[in-house]
Amino acid sequence: MPIPFIKASGAGNDFLLSWEAKVPRSGRASLARAICDRNRGIGADGWYLVEPGEAGDAWDASVHLFNSDGSQAELSGNGTRCAAAWLASLWPERRELRIRTGAGIRTLVLREGNGKEYKFSMTMGKPEVFPEEELAIPASAPIRVTGRRIDVGNPQFAVRVDGFAYPWKERGAQLEAHSAFPHRSNISFYHALDRHRVEARFFERGAGATLSSGTGATGVVAAALAEGLVNLPVTVETEAGELVFHDEGEGLLLDGWAHLIGEGIFYWNGEEAE
Repeated sequence: MPIPFIKASGAGNDFLLSWEAKVPRSGRASLARAICDRNRGIGADGWYLVEPGEAGDAWDASVHLFNSDGSQAELSGNGTRCAAAWLASLWPERRELRIRTGAGIRTLVLREGNGKEYKFSMTMGKPEVFPEEELAIPASAPIRVTGRRIDVGNPQFAVRVDGFAYPWKERGAQLEAHSAFPHRSNISFYHALDRHRVEARFFERGAGATLSSGTGATGVVAAALAEGLVNLPVTVETEAGELVFHDEGEGLLLDGWAHLIGEGIFYWNGEEAE
């Protein structure tokens, strides 16, 4: 079965995008795992199903996100910008897009365009930040990690570290599936460089270690603000580049680029490779 797709990248997170109407309703989790497989599929951190809004809708398009492991996610900041970049290429007259996500409507304003590259300001809402807590990771000598839960529309757990000699990928895998998170959580590690800049790494629920995360960076900024380490505006340095956060008045505003990489057809036989 042919599955048309667009591939895009938002600050290092890569996503595949398809029109929902062109994708079969059954087997979507299996299809997500197959198309996102980096060896036997096209390869991506996640797969979006996109549906244009209809007359009278409060949104221009709605999106449905599958992680690369087939699980579903409420929101991706970088991924939503990728969807917006695709829509902007199709609707060049639009300077503002309202996209309905699993965490509600997000508004994206096009700031710059350069060929197939688009810079958007995206409303991220007001994160809910919880008190610090210590989690114990079972081991021969128990490991204790202190961090903060943050709700940015999806679950985050932000851990402050001194630097990235810290085994963040190992800890990310252990924390993502920790019993404290019955539905799993995105895990971020960060340290402040100065009052307006932090560096971060991300282990995402359903995708593993990624080069960047828009919602993860939102959680990091919210945690750093709660710790009194930074003041807005804040630049988050990821492995793939910078994401910049401003005070929107009612929450955080994220400035970041997304670019379209290519398009094609994925041939799916309805089965997953073993």
